[in-house]
Amino acid sequence: MDTVVLEKIKNAIRDIPDFPKKGIIFKDITPLIQDKELFKEVIDILAARYKDKKIDLIACIDARGFIFGGALAYKLGVGLVPVRKQGKLPHRTKRATYDLEYGTDAVEIHEDAVMPGHRILLVDDLLATGGTAAAAANLIQEAGGVLVEIAFLIELEFLHGKDKLKNNSIFSLIKF
Repeated sequence: MDTVVLEKIKNAIRDIPDFPKKGIIFKDITPLIQDKELFKEVIDILAARYKDKKIDLIACIDARGFIFGGALAYKLGVGLVPVRKQGKLPHRTKRATYDLEYGTDAVEIHEDAVMPGHRILLVDDLLATGGTAAAAANLIQEAGGVLVEIAFLIELEFLHGKDKLKNNSIFSLIKF
């Protein structure tokens, strides 16, 4: 990968202190996705990585994962499976819960979204603690899907999210 392009992508991600709460530094991707050339670079890099992996579907995590997952699915010519926060999908669903700092949360997919043997690429914008991605990966694997890899635009290495995903192949384009 071109290190100059990766540095431009990284520099387009701005820090927003104390959002959504005090002490958090939010990684804002909106400047990146507003830049048509950089957004295209991100999708082209990911498409090149997965073009020969025989992907059947891209599963993408609510909400910012939809941005990258949708564009990548189009580029690769494959279908798309939304992984949503609970209660957001209209049909019968499968649910996986995960721990938060205080309590639990859940993600869902339609029960007919992933069939046994489907080769799935799971996409999200950010790997932080890994809880959401681990829950989504479990849903895919419990449905019989073959999880080819989990791809992130950004990985916050200091939060050790990979630890929750250690049984999966992980790719992060940018690391902080």
